Amino acid sequence: MEAVYSWCRMVFVEPSVLQTLVILTLVSAVGLILGKLRLGRISLGITFVFFVGILAAHFGVVVQPEMSSFAQTLGLTLFVYALGVEVGPSFFPSLKSQGILYNGLGLLLITLGLLLVVILHYSFGISMPNMMGIMSGAVTNTPMLAAVQSTLQDIVGLEGTRQVADLALACALTYPLGVVGMILAILILQVIEPKRQKEDRLESKTTYITELELTNPGLFSKSILEVVRLQEKHFIISRVWRGDKLIVPTSQTLLQGGDHLLLLIHEEDLGVLEAFFGRRSESRDWNRPDIDWDAIDAQLITKRLIITNGKINGIKLGALRLRNEYGINITRIDRAGIEILASPELHLQLGDRLTVVGEAQEIAKAKKFIGDSINTLDKPKLVSFFAGLALGCILGSIPVAIPGLSMPIKLGLAGGPIIIGILMGAFGPRLRIATYMTNSATQLIKQLGIILYLAGLGLASGAHFFETIIHGDGLLWIFLGFLITLLPTLLVGIVSLFGYRKTHAETVGLLCGAMANSMALDYAMSLNESRSSSVAYAIVYPVAMFVRIISAQILLSFFV
Repeated sequence: MEAVYSWCRMVFVEPSVLQTLVILTLVSAVGLILGKLRLGRISLGITFVFFVGILAAHFGVVVQPEMSSFAQTLGLTLFVYALGVEVGPSFFPSLKSQGILYNGLGLLLITLGLLLVVILHYSFGISMPNMMGIMSGAVTNTPMLAAVQSTLQDIVGLEGTRQVADLALACALTYPLGVVGMILAILILQVIEPKRQKEDRLESKTTYITELELTNPGLFSKSILEVVRLQEKHFIISRVWRGDKLIVPTSQTLLQGGDHLLLLIHEEDLGVLEAFFGRRSESRDWNRPDIDWDAIDAQLITKRLIITNGKINGIKLGALRLRNEYGINITRIDRAGIEILASPELHLQLGDRLTVVGEAQEIAKAKKFIGDSINTLDKPKLVSFFAGLALGCILGSIPVAIPGLSMPIKLGLAGGPIIIGILMGAFGPRLRIATYMTNSATQLIKQLGIILYLAGLGLASGAHFFETIIHGDGLLWIFLGFLITLLPTLLVGIVSLFGYRKTHAETVGLLCGAMANSMALDYAMSLNESRSSSVAYAIVYPVAMFVRIISAQILLSFFV
């Protein structure tokens, strides 16, 4: 019996490498189980891991500090780097077309939040580290919390251990109402939404399809290649109807007066291209999501092919000459959830999903060249992953001098890896670096990383949690966090609804993206029978996450 008691103390009680691993995994497992609980439509998800760690520390569970710190650091770097690689392919495309407006509104939300934090800091005399912890919970952004913690540790060193712990406690206190406040804002915006015809104007694409009749005599008898060179706006001619005859165009196809051209364009270029080609046909709405393209013309089919041929990775689309070699048109490219208009100058990447139009036998030939074998992508590209992770950690350690600061700042283990991750995801293929990972592999790394971080954070900061609520400023922190959640969200939501006449679905999607609040997004999508919310979220999320992490570190450095 004594041997069993001794063994239990060694495994569960006495701080050691083994005991720390056991406690971290148990905290993670219990937190994940509780994360499945829902109150109505509200759930805190994996954040329960954080609260289970806090509860364990409150009841006296002590782990080896060095091991816990290492778990937090490793988890943080894995999470933010995998996040960067995931959003990298869509990061820069999201800054184009409609993405400019949606990211502009997202940045406005972030700016208003930071200004409110500064105002509350001076009004209530709460330290800036604690205010940044309050904000991290209010905007439900644990990567931001990690970045601020890393910066604070660099500034105050070991003497600021309690400051770092209080920062985490502030986040824990305000996080639940951060979720509730966002959902409340969604409901308020739904009530005040202007009573106008609701259009689902933002779908999961940035391309717009229109049919134009060629009436410009200057283009008669010119090849499509010549026409493209005459117009600076980008467009794709996917089909040509000449009377009853359907033509699959190539670059050498000669256009004739009266041809009906099916064009894929950016919507804002419609007026220019209509004046260039000729009058617009109103016979059919080509942008309806329920169009059966295969039923439109029997001799052509539409397929989605995924690039799995490593030799294509990083190659420009125009260099492949797919239209001339196989007689097919690539009409759209889906990259990490963002739809991109196909362009000859576009560098293709492993994992890109191409929407192609052509005859069945020609598409079959192109399929062999493109790959379209998802199984070949199942194996993660670990060499590039670890090399990029190392570069991110190195970048995060480089001190950067900023005018007005007494000491240089560092991007830290949150800022450095996310920047390198975004650059690797966006530009790695151009350097012939294979950075693609399947969604399941990416999600596994992200989830593992953030869970390790939250478990270690909860165990490190939980000892003073209830003391802060009962005897400290906990209730004030909760109230201020609720203000930081609600006020900027409502202000930007009103600007979107009334200033830019966006729908409720679009508005709440971009707000959830700017707040990195996937839980509120789930609720928003249950209110709107539209994909607009999820698409706006995907457009805003990459830029907002990056700006949140970097801006929080810079702001903290100015005040500490």
